[in-house]
Amino acid sequence: MEIREASENDLIPLLSLYTQLHDNVMPVIDGGIKTLWDEILSDKSHHVIVAQADGKIVSSCVIVIVRNLTHGQRPYALIENLITDAAHRNRGLAASVLNYAGELARAENCYKIMLMTGAKDDKTLRFYENAGYNRGDKTAFIQWLE
Repeated sequence: MEIREASENDLIPLLSLYTQLHDNVMPVIDGGIKTLWDEILSDKSHHVIVAQADGKIVSSCVIVIVRNLTHGQRPYALIENLITDAAHRNRGLAASVLNYAGELARAENCYKIMLMTGAKDDKTLRFYENAGYNRGDKTAFIQWLE
């Protein structure tokens, strides 16, 4: 297994993995999505982490580093889109991806990493707690923009 940042050739395998995330549909691979992918890859604050096993991307998360004027001007990080292929779950892949993201946040001198989940089942919530996240410090609110 290899944990690394995504590269240009990872777009289609990553989008395929994302079809398992909230029932996303596979988008049409056109110039617009390729331009978006290039913008994401070139953004030094935006990191797409992937776990590759047997030549296939099987787990991923996104971590974004946000510059900040408080907390001694230290940035914070946001985790989003954590996913592991259904056939590869319970093997430590998501934990490895989160650990890699955490190393990036530490290297950027972040003072915290925030992660939200829509999961309600206790197994998933315990997984996040075992990975070092807690659910007692803050309350998250989301405003969906349509």
